[in-house]
Amino acid sequence: MDLNKKYTNRLIDETSPYLLQHAHNPVDWYPWSEEAFERAKAEDKPVLVSIGYSACHWCHVMEHESFEDEAVAAIQNEHFVNIKVDMEERPDVDQIYMSFVQVTTGRGGWPMNVFLTPEKLPFFGGTYFPPHPRYGMPSWQQILLSIAEAWNERRAELLHSANEIIGELRRMSAPSVIGGSLAPIDDAISDLAFESFARTFDARNGGFGGAPKFPPSMSLEFLLRYWKRTANENALEMVAKTAEKMACGGIYDQLGGGFHRYSVDAVWLVPHFEKMLYDNAQLIRIYLHLYQIYADRNPEKAGLFKRIAVETLEYVLREMTDAKGGFYSSQDADSEGEEGKFFVWTPEEVVEILGKEAAAEFCKYYDITSEGNFEGKNILNIKEPSYTASSIQLRQNIQNEKQKLFEHRESRVKPFRDEKVLTAWNGLMLAAFAEAAAIFDDQRFLQAAVKNADFLLGELVHDGRVLRSWKDGKAKLYGYIEDYANLADGLLELYQISGDTVYLRSARDLTDRMISDFWDEENGGCFFTSHDHEELIVRSKDLYDNATPSGNSVAADVMLRLAKFYGEEKYERFASTILRLSAEQIRRFPNGFGRSLSTAEFMFADVQELALIGRRGNDLERELWKDYRPFKVVAVSEEGVSEPPLMRGRELMNGEPTAYVCEGFVCKRPVTTVEEFRELLK
Repeated sequence: MDLNKKYTNRLIDETSPYLLQHAHNPVDWYPWSEEAFERAKAEDKPVLVSIGYSACHWCHVMEHESFEDEAVAAIQNEHFVNIKVDMEERPDVDQIYMSFVQVTTGRGGWPMNVFLTPEKLPFFGGTYFPPHPRYGMPSWQQILLSIAEAWNERRAELLHSANEIIGELRRMSAPSVIGGSLAPIDDAISDLAFESFARTFDARNGGFGGAPKFPPSMSLEFLLRYWKRTANENALEMVAKTAEKMACGGIYDQLGGGFHRYSVDAVWLVPHFEKMLYDNAQLIRIYLHLYQIYADRNPEKAGLFKRIAVETLEYVLREMTDAKGGFYSSQDADSEGEEGKFFVWTPEEVVEILGKEAAAEFCKYYDITSEGNFEGKNILNIKEPSYTASSIQLRQNIQNEKQKLFEHRESRVKPFRDEKVLTAWNGLMLAAFAEAAAIFDDQRFLQAAVKNADFLLGELVHDGRVLRSWKDGKAKLYGYIEDYANLADGLLELYQISGDTVYLRSARDLTDRMISDFWDEENGGCFFTSHDHEELIVRSKDLYDNATPSGNSVAADVMLRLAKFYGEEKYERFASTILRLSAEQIRRFPNGFGRSLSTAEFMFADVQELALIGRRGNDLERELWKDYRPFKVVAVSEEGVSEPPLMRGRELMNGEPTAYVCEGFVCKRPVTTVEEFRELLK
């Protein structure tokens, strides 16, 4: 039966690809809306809220098994008002009900299915449920019927449970001061965090802990900053080992560039194949920084780090960039109904494309065997990193063979791409492209960053207010703290490379808006939603750095840098409050606060304020970006300007490009030669 022609529900008017995927289910889905809850009140029905995202493999499985089934749909439509939510568009809704599921079941994930009262109070929830009882789990139909029965027969019990849990959710969602005062924060917190990472570090395979392994981008950046400040070589070695192992594993797309979401094993071999914009944005910057660090230490290893960064940037330009300059959200794990099908190979396929002799070389290098390493087929991975390949000729051969297989793979059916543009995730990738442009002196990357920034400011910022999501020419949904913070962060990075004060002023305006619209005057820190956002059952304050950094940790990072650009202590006070609010949690669970720890490192370090004047692309600029220098702010201009204050009164010396190196707005004498500049930067 072709369900696509038989049914159409209210999701057909949405722009989210995830919601549109369910628009032809026989389930009578609503988007998240007051209309749905008003109907639930009028008909005295509970509400089912089903939350997922388009690249979620098990979301697709549950849709096919249950939501496309007419018998299941009939039960849902009779007993419930049904709401579908794209968690990437509505992380505010997702956070609340994910906390409920985690508290009540001990685990979370997507798809997430939560049953609510018409007043939006949750009383039962879980994740994936099968169509038939298995693995000790009840079937989805059993869940639906038992909830319907409980609603009709034992409602008082359900309501009592819902009212009890709401207090706990409110307590969890908005951390406040303990005993009326904020915990102090000093560099001892970084030492504790380093020791925690060192204890859980996998010295053989890189990363922390065992399977499954997620790319720990924010923790790695903290360790790089910790190394830079303390000269602790163990911190650097943990980062380099992890980055090298990931680069050689199946978690990295060896043909097309870019990283998959995570590895199901401890050796980075078998990934969950979806690719997320936010992972790649953060990992690009790790590889950029390692390239800077190893360029002189170990040029061959630096070459590996550079290749991974460049290939991933080129993947984003090729596959994930809209014509207007926005970056798309994700690519699915599945194609043609099979997870990973697009990415795996057999030896026979390789022989057919390369010929027997070249195929033997390629298969040996990329660990392709007749037995396979994934369901009888092969995920490409490298047992021996390319910089230790035995000859230059072998490297060239491998590169040529890779290109041939890549071109053949382009003829395969590609995984679905979620083409919505999310402001927060775009801010992360904007920062990556801007920094890559400076480090590699590459105009392509600078042009991509400028185009993205102009797109975001033009399409997703209206009268100073940030919107969350854009697709098909339509921007919608009020932005969350992470949207403001990540966009401001990306704009600051771009200003430091381009010198265009529009980006600096925009970053400052966004930060001022974060303070006016999101700040908690009573306890400090930024709420996840603005003061005039839709009222939900909980107004959360997110401090935890999960797959993406928390809006609070990025906001603090941006504020500390603005304090240096403008000499305004208020920004530093706000940032310090955020970090102190997180301090106790950081001490208990440092691997959940990688971005906060990186921000704290900036606060602990001696930060250099740099003003560079002169023609763009000069030798002083190139020298600045040669090394990893995380503890700096950079103002650049072709001639003296009045904004930011860091630039006031700066002049060219003898008509030559000139660098001013300052700390606390106290400057050393200006210099015009690379040698003098390098000495001052030490």
